[in-house]
Amino acid sequence: RQMCIRDRNTNYHLGLLHLVHMLINVDGHIDEREMTMLQSIQQEEMIEDAVFQGFAKSIAASKRQDIYNRGLALLNHCTEEEKLCAFAHLFRLAESDSTIDMNEIRLLMAAIKQTKVDFEDVELITRLSASGK
Repeated sequence: RQMCIRDRNTNYHLGLLHLVHMLINVDGHIDEREMTMLQSIQQEEMIEDAVFQGFAKSIAASKRQDIYNRGLALLNHCTEEEKLCAFAHLFRLAESDSTIDMNEIRLLMAAIKQTKVDFEDVELITRLSASGK
């Protein structure tokens, strides 16, 4: 099932991967369900292995703040639809391990504010994507 249909926008893919990485690591515990969700996002969004591997290499020596800032910068070059799709994925990811940590909430809310996305729109598309499962 593909949640959002688009052409392969590298800014979108890389921005999403940066914020997914931040979200998975923000609570200090990487859950197996989060890793499964990461694989699901990669498949749904048709993120090529080369893009994924290049991303992993690019962040290996990066500081958390740099990864976060880069992710936001990339998403800010995306369409509103792409931003909403990214946040729908991020909220599904945050819920995947059955607990939403306060650090996850802070990260998501700060990212929404910095990308100037309407939280109500994110809620709506997240609910719609969840009902389409």
